[in-house]
Amino acid sequence: MSQYLFVCSGGGHLKQLHTLARRIGILPKDQFWFTFDNGLSRTLTAGTDRVFAYFAAPRDGINILRNSALAAKVMAHRKFAAVISTGSSPAVSAFPVALAHGIPCHYIESAARAEGPSLTGKIVARMPRVKTYSQYPVWATESSWAYRGSIFDEFAPGPDREQRPIRKAVVSLGTQETYGFDRLFRKLVPLLDGCEVLWQVGAADVSGYGIDGHASVLHSELADAVADADVVVAHAGTGAALTAIEAGKVPVLVPRLARYGEHIDDHQVQIAAELARRGLAVDCPPEQLNVDTLLAASVRSAQRVDAPDFSLDGLVPSLAAM
Repeated sequence: MSQYLFVCSGGGHLKQLHTLARRIGILPKDQFWFTFDNGLSRTLTAGTDRVFAYFAAPRDGINILRNSALAAKVMAHRKFAAVISTGSSPAVSAFPVALAHGIPCHYIESAARAEGPSLTGKIVARMPRVKTYSQYPVWATESSWAYRGSIFDEFAPGPDREQRPIRKAVVSLGTQETYGFDRLFRKLVPLLDGCEVLWQVGAADVSGYGIDGHASVLHSELADAVADADVVVAHAGTGAALTAIEAGKVPVLVPRLARYGEHIDDHQVQIAAELARRGLAVDCPPEQLNVDTLLAASVRSAQRVDAPDFSLDGLVPSLAAM
């Protein structure tokens, strides 16, 4: 039986695609993953077939080409019913190879893109026979981008909790390998002084802040810490946000900004704004962080709700036939 090739970078792109696979209706036994190697990917893809791609930073031409060659090797030895991606650069690497093999390609733009497609989305939308999907109806068009729902449709605000002092916290900044976030550390470290904190900081240099930072944490370990925390503070990446929301927390999301060298662009502003609009996060820049902000988030909760299937054009997956 043919498998489905899931192609994405790490962090939020992986978190979204892994969750959407269930709503699309593809069983783990029918999944083959092509993604970056980190704690999250090793946890989420455990038990499935997988190949870890070379890490490619945004617009990293050399590793994008290396991943094209790696994808070609995978597709030369496996039969795939379709290739499905949420971006970013691995889609640019794998889609041309898949199209050359006659394999249908589906690209789901990240929920990070509330106002229009990413650079990756614009590139793959120009490829012939690639089906493209937006997670926001406001910019989906019948001719090119179809709307099938959002990753965030699975959650809604829950009842408030009883307020109590903040003793345990999780700070989750993703696995960015080229960006720091000093604005956040300068403001947040003093606020959490005396608390038990899991600092997951990516590649950020925190040696001057007197904290025990972890570049990467196994997803299972991070999820357990989030579930036990009084408050979660995270950069406004979809992966970090979803991990908190899945545990019933309403995180404080702090968007990275390009003008401070914290990311390649300001898409995290869109994520924080959308989740705040849905009542699933507190949107707060570093400069406005204070104890009251943390306490306000700590009493709020999120809960799961039924979400519709996420259908892809012309694709009849394994669960749909059951």
